[in-house]
Amino acid sequence: MEPLLKLDASACTSCFTCVRTCPVKAIHIKEGDNIPLIVHQQCIGCGSCVTDCTAGAITYRSSVDEAKALFDSGERTAVIVSPSISAEFHDISDYRKFVTMIRSLGASYVNEVSFAVDLVAYKYISLFNDFKGRYYITSNDPVIVAYITKYKPNMISNLTPVASPMVVMTKVIRKIHGQDIRVMYVGPEIATKEEALQFDRESRVDVVLTFQELRKLFIDYKIDESNLEYSDFDPPLSYKGSLYPLKNGLVQAGDFDENTLTANVLSVGGKREMIEAVNEFEKHISVIRRHFCITYGNGLAGPGMTWQGNRQLKESKVVNYVNKRLQNFFRIEWYNNLQSFMSLDLSREYVADDQRLPEPPEDRVKEVLLQLGKSEEQTAGCEECGYMSCLDLAKDIVRGITIPQMCFSYTLRNRIDFDESVRTLNEKLAQSRRDLRDAQEKAKIIKESATQASELTNAMLEKLRAGVVIVDNMLKIVKANSVFATILGEEAREIGEVIPGLVGADLKKLIPPGFINLFSYVLSENENIENRDIKIADHLLNVSIFPIVKGKIAGGIVRDMRAPEVQRTEVIHRIGDVIDRNLEMVQKIGFLLGEGATDIERMLNSIIEFYKGEPKK
Repeated sequence: MEPLLKLDASACTSCFTCVRTCPVKAIHIKEGDNIPLIVHQQCIGCGSCVTDCTAGAITYRSSVDEAKALFDSGERTAVIVSPSISAEFHDISDYRKFVTMIRSLGASYVNEVSFAVDLVAYKYISLFNDFKGRYYITSNDPVIVAYITKYKPNMISNLTPVASPMVVMTKVIRKIHGQDIRVMYVGPEIATKEEALQFDRESRVDVVLTFQELRKLFIDYKIDESNLEYSDFDPPLSYKGSLYPLKNGLVQAGDFDENTLTANVLSVGGKREMIEAVNEFEKHISVIRRHFCITYGNGLAGPGMTWQGNRQLKESKVVNYVNKRLQNFFRIEWYNNLQSFMSLDLSREYVADDQRLPEPPEDRVKEVLLQLGKSEEQTAGCEECGYMSCLDLAKDIVRGITIPQMCFSYTLRNRIDFDESVRTLNEKLAQSRRDLRDAQEKAKIIKESATQASELTNAMLEKLRAGVVIVDNMLKIVKANSVFATILGEEAREIGEVIPGLVGADLKKLIPPGFINLFSYVLSENENIENRDIKIADHLLNVSIFPIVKGKIAGGIVRDMRAPEVQRTEVIHRIGDVIDRNLEMVQKIGFLLGEGATDIERMLNSIIEFYKGEPKK
């Protein structure tokens, strides 16, 4: 059979409400996961996750098809109904119309489970009156039974050894109508779906429906009260058992003493109250010294009901319903029926199904508490995470079944830190944009300055009467003036017309090897070669070569000895004048141009130094 609960991942909004609301933390969420996981063997069937999931992503196992198959089979079927009908079907004018609607589905008999509540209550009276030092927790609610067998197995002996009203009423029906009759239960809980599977054929309920599922059957079979007559429940009828949905309904049904000073049974109802009551029973029963009637509270707000909330209104409807039922009540007939069925075997046994997780290492728990911003002493917490204490949350984080983000203060603190980091990041981004704009402006200035410097250099080189060439360590020409191309001859001059300044030309292809060796020597040894005469074809050249950037850039000045000489003072005057006019600008842009501007200045200074050092003729 499929699990009791199912989570539709496609509908889940990852709000983790189900994780928070589960009283036993049977819904896990692991780090990095977006979808919770229902651990079915740990579930107690309370259904809080179903009612609290606003996205409707969690649903319970449907029995509608089973019910239809049973009705359509034609087998004799008795439908036993929870007295919570008064809280659920307030839209039906009279409960007797409701009974007829169920008969119209195909039910042979319709009984209220309330008579079994009376039977169970009087069994409790006998058990409590025969007190032998053991205090009990009532076992009428399948949720409390599942909770104790799974999470408090050491307390199983304190569960009353009496079957629930649903099971007891099934025994009553089969005693009246025979063992072959099929039984269907309708109520507000879903835990009863699992409870029904735990009994043998004599006690087992064949189909368990919720009120929501019953409404669906009415729609599918097109059953409407306006077309039907009254009919009452089949006997045996109950006395006060119809008060069962109230937290003290069972106590009322058994006429237990509820005087604060003398009562020996405490009535407790609600999710939180259930767990707290069980814990107090376990720790302090020797002082409390009373039996506990504990319910989860699903009688008026179970997951199988159509409407949640309005508890006080629902309680008043239950009371009004019971008062109406008792107007023509025959107590003697009820009492005789009660006595005739007291001989039924209403006992049951419990099997431990321990689902408790081992205690995590204390040092790891302390680390997690510190991570959550909690001290070992400050463990009470706000309970927004669904845990009764920060310590319980920390333990489950260490166990790996929940995440720190379940802690509201931790998440809020992280959100604030995140927002602050985003704000800081945005500020840095804005500053980066400003810096980028400044860098772009500087780059523009650098580019303009570099262009201007390049133009200046070219102009200066062209003004010189000597040939000037600058090469890199691969002997590729970085820059050369037109005089240099003219000195080298026609081929170089033609190349210069296509490629201004012979930029990128291979010097090795333009001058003889002996000349090349001079450049290689300067680049490798970082030493000057001054006034070296070299003959190329019919030309006598005077060559000076000097390093500009060690091992990377070298410059050469080549003069054709046949050309009219320019007076040394005039050359120095022209170059000095240009340098004086532009030196201030070069210095200003030096830090922007970096190595390139420095190289230019070094080259110019080298040229000046060369001419200053030239001997007078």
